[in-house]
Amino acid sequence: MTRKRLHQLKILIKGTGEMATGIACRLYRANLRQIVMAETSNPLAVRRMVAFCEAVHQEQCTVEGITATLSGNKVEILSTWQRKEIGVIVDPEWGIGKEIQFDLVIDAILAKKNLGTHKNEAPLVIGLGPGFKAGEDVHRVIETNRGHDLGRVIETGAAEANTGIPGNIDGQTVTRVLRAPCEGLFCSKRFIGELVKAGDVIGTVGTETVTAEIDGVLRGLIKPDSNVRQGLKIGDIDPRGIVSYCNTISDKARALGGAVLEAILSEYNVL
Repeated sequence: MTRKRLHQLKILIKGTGEMATGIACRLYRANLRQIVMAETSNPLAVRRMVAFCEAVHQEQCTVEGITATLSGNKVEILSTWQRKEIGVIVDPEWGIGKEIQFDLVIDAILAKKNLGTHKNEAPLVIGLGPGFKAGEDVHRVIETNRGHDLGRVIETGAAEANTGIPGNIDGQTVTRVLRAPCEGLFCSKRFIGELVKAGDVIGTVGTETVTAEIDGVLRGLIKPDSNVRQGLKIGDIDPRGIVSYCNTISDKARALGGAVLEAILSEYNVL
């Protein structure tokens, strides 16, 4: 067991999407604030109002009062930490791990497979969802499937396999998710937080139309003018119709953040 002060832990989170952001915010509020998040140059998060990936496009963004700033190198990351901000770096190969000695690495990409994370990257390496095996390629796995075991910390073995079915919100699963009908450029004049009705046109991909199947609030939408592949999740309609939910971290993201915090505190003898 490693003895460390909580605020001294250096943390790398792979991914800047909704779940990764929820985890980062949970850790930040628990006084783990030396956080850097690695992303690709063209992130395609749907819930952009609560995803630090927006810092890649806008250089800075704030979620529930916590600010993340785009950083280009180690020096700039250290500067964001001094300003009590979270660092975001375009680094799909995670090269920053060779420049900063991290105490903790969290793979929160949720790719449903391991894209190259291994337990030698830090004293504690955590993988979220399917694709990781605790005790082999990572130290701990967090269950991400909605239901009884959501947020369970797995010390040996893997998370449940990907079901391919979105989580149930107010009785809606597949119908609440908007997917690209084909490969092409996604265009839309809709905005996150807008109330929509079943049958409303949300946008287009190439020459194909993307239409809402249910009534609700447009809780998430990928950045317009993005190139997408067929089947990619490009939007999310919340049937509860509560606009404020668009700007706050979801119950699932908070649960996963709590699970990661549990895994950290069980490993570190924190002063």
